Amino acid sequence: MTTSDLTVAEQKLDASFDTLWDELNWRGLIHVSTDADELRQLLAGDPIVYYCGFDPTAPSLHLGNLVQLLTMRRLQLAGHRPLGLVGGSTGLVGDPRPTAERTLNTRETVNEWVAKLRAQIERFLSFEGDNAARMVNNLDWTAPLSAIDFLREIGKHFRVGTMLKKDAVSARLNSDAGISYTEFSYQILQGLDYLELHRQYGCVLQTGGSDQWGNLTSGTDLIHRVEGTSVHAFGTPLITNSDGTKFGKSEGNAIWLDAEMCSPYAMYQFWLNTDDRDVIERLKVFTFMTRDEIAEYERLVAEEPFRRAAQKRLALEVTATVHGLETTANAIEASEALFGKGELASLDAATLASALGELPHATVAAGSSVVDALIATELVKSASEARRAIAQGGVSIDGEKVVNDDAQVTGSLPGGVSVLRRGKKALAGLFIG
Repeated sequence: MTTSDLTVAEQKLDASFDTLWDELNWRGLIHVSTDADELRQLLAGDPIVYYCGFDPTAPSLHLGNLVQLLTMRRLQLAGHRPLGLVGGSTGLVGDPRPTAERTLNTRETVNEWVAKLRAQIERFLSFEGDNAARMVNNLDWTAPLSAIDFLREIGKHFRVGTMLKKDAVSARLNSDAGISYTEFSYQILQGLDYLELHRQYGCVLQTGGSDQWGNLTSGTDLIHRVEGTSVHAFGTPLITNSDGTKFGKSEGNAIWLDAEMCSPYAMYQFWLNTDDRDVIERLKVFTFMTRDEIAEYERLVAEEPFRRAAQKRLALEVTATVHGLETTANAIEASEALFGKGELASLDAATLASALGELPHATVAAGSSVVDALIATELVKSASEARRAIAQGGVSIDGEKVVNDDAQVTGSLPGGVSVLRRGKKALAGLFIG
């Protein structure tokens, strides 16, 4: 498969909407906001400066962050000027989680993660033209502040009663864990971010997840108190699955944007497995496809769900947005080859290895018997079951049917690996070591 076989939606706004605000609402991206009428006019007018912040609490962003990155891109496509903030200082503190205190990372770790997150954010924004993006780090304005200056100049504008009412804070106060002064103060730091960006760049809009609404309004309130002016914020909804499971999780692991933490193959498979009930909403949020294009896929889901056309398009669009079209083409080719629609030997070694890593897999010695490999990968429970499966003609390795019990693993595929199959759907990877 080549990239010429695939097409993805151009990153542009949908001309069928009167305003950007209308499109954001149709895509389900507005869960809570400051004055909606004012925001509609603001986004339809002259270019504004807006920002979204990302804390380095891990070495990679994940699918929840992708909602914010794509929302930032939509606003930039409308002509507005983005500020991508990486929290070099807030990452040292951590925003309050609903259940327990965060483990504080070292300064060295946070600095390393700041660089990684910055590089990821930069992939989604344009740094050219009249509305070129700018990256900022809140450590630049918090590090010079003494504790006394922080309390006198910033802390005096916050009311404890208001701070206690924030959802994240109240949840922790009502839990056995309680909340430390460190995490309690997080909302002040985020409010300071908005104030500084308003002063330095004229920033008048902050976006974020709706679970961050208390922190977002800390900034709007602070600017109103200090500067006597009104600024805006809106929060995107938390994405959940129709079956009640948590979105963005795959067998307990987050879907990271870093290819080393979540392979492009794994990301493609994640989107490919989207439930019919969720796929149209995912197309709205995570792609730049138009309303008319998405309506056609909604029809296909209703009339021909067995084709999974919407899921295939979703998987293509998002994986290509994150990892590029050529890498996505390789992931698709690997997926098709593993499930009998292509040649395993034609795959490149790196793509094949990452795909096998997502399957049940084992490391076996060169020359090991297929019987032992079936047991090692848990495709069977015993040698007798393995021999019976072989005798029934239900076992193949590297696309070739196994016909006798003494067949051996050779690692004949690119990269010296093998693919073991039992029946039509049970697959496992073999790494030779």
